[in-house]
Amino acid sequence: MQVTQEDGGRLNAFAKEPRMEVMGVGETSSANSRMLLIGGTVLVLLLLGVAVGIS
Repeated sequence: MQVTQEDGGRLNAFAKEPRMEVMGVGETSSANSRMLLIGGTVLVLLLLGVAVGIS
């Protein structure tokens, strides 16, 4: 952690963040993330169906 000293002697700690990865225009997301997105969409639709069915 990086620690800096503010006015008045207070310490402020900053977490070390990971490097960002920049994707190019032609790059596509992986198949795993696509399946996760599709699975999440199906789950939300099923939950909406259950909520409508209950009410």
